[in-house]
Amino acid sequence: MLVYKFGGASIQNAERFKNAAQIMVQVKEPLLVVISAMDKTTNALEKVAEAFFNGDKDLALERFNLIKQSHIQLAGALLQSPQKAVDALHPFFTEVEWLLHDTPVRSYDYYYDQIVCCGELLSTTLMYHYALELNASTVWLDVRDIIRTDNTFRDAVVDWQYTNTRIQQAVMSRFQSGTGIIITQGFIGATDENESTTLGREGSDYTAAVFAHLIQAASVTIWKDVEAVMSADPRLYPDSVAIPHLNYLEVIEMAYYGAQVIHPKTIKPLQNKNIPLLVKCFLNPTLPGTRIDATHPGKLPPVIIHKNHQALVHFQSRDFSFVEGAPAHLLREYFELQKVKSNLAQHTAISLLCCFDDHPQKIDALASMAATTFDVTVQRPLKLLTIRHYNQELLQQLTEGYKIIVEQRTTDTVQCVLAEINR
Repeated sequence: MLVYKFGGASIQNAERFKNAAQIMVQVKEPLLVVISAMDKTTNALEKVAEAFFNGDKDLALERFNLIKQSHIQLAGALLQSPQKAVDALHPFFTEVEWLLHDTPVRSYDYYYDQIVCCGELLSTTLMYHYALELNASTVWLDVRDIIRTDNTFRDAVVDWQYTNTRIQQAVMSRFQSGTGIIITQGFIGATDENESTTLGREGSDYTAAVFAHLIQAASVTIWKDVEAVMSADPRLYPDSVAIPHLNYLEVIEMAYYGAQVIHPKTIKPLQNKNIPLLVKCFLNPTLPGTRIDATHPGKLPPVIIHKNHQALVHFQSRDFSFVEGAPAHLLREYFELQKVKSNLAQHTAISLLCCFDDHPQKIDALASMAATTFDVTVQRPLKLLTIRHYNQELLQQLTEGYKIIVEQRTTDTVQCVLAEINR
């Protein structure tokens, strides 16, 4: 059994839907396919959730109608007989529209999950109906009936025991009865009260790993629009190179520092069962791509991870007490309350510097909360540069034109918080 995961870029239009389907139907063994929302759909649904939560129902409905019409139009472009697919989409449209006519009384994260989960349900429905037109032996499954989670909306935790039971019932039984392809959604799950949840942004990779772990898959393949895992984002660094082989540890390190190749939670379920992860190019499936497994990768090129829109928050103890004790514990509580995670942290005896993704509402709320106990300053806008397997020449080249605000080094990795000199 194999697991394939297709991201939003691989299904952004009818041509790419057909390309992904051709990759699927050529597989000669049982295949579970995890599919994301179409490219840009999750962003558009986030805008719907924001308008709804801000009390602008008309704007929310208007924005959702654009998403609705784009999927109906895609059905017409993709399918010879689109009506059955359009009929199958309507329950998901209705699920969101009913909610949008309500008044929000729960948290934003709750409504986010109920609205944003729609994207994967729509894309997989279209792919399923196209696969049927290709006469593939295909089953569509609502992953919310399979992956059980807690109610930590937007970052839900999987209930592995319940999920395993459901996979044996709903997935393994179908493969054993001769189904060739099972199509399901990434990124989403549901609570024991059937409320939709999401597993964290870009969580479809993790969904694929959960399924692979529990069905004992031979491998997981993530299909992307680049030829392999690259040494840097090729849009920012045209000289980046493909990396043919990595091990689990290196990928975890890359994900920890913010590389957008693999969702950070993806590796552990695969490593625990020694399941290889392949990263392949859907634009040219003949390319070798990258293999990720437990074996040593050998010498690696410098890996560059660039994060814009960063904020550096400086927390200083007012009474000169050491920051490692009770003050640090208090700050961790504040971070948890605001659901923020530090990308870099550095402390002195009485202060702590933390670099965060700059979500202004969260960072400003954090600063206000911490200001009751600490002297707090916020510096923005900044960039965070991370180089794995760095050398001094490359570091100097990439920091030219910037002031280094904070720098941290280990044997393998350097991180710099940067401000443009002209600011």
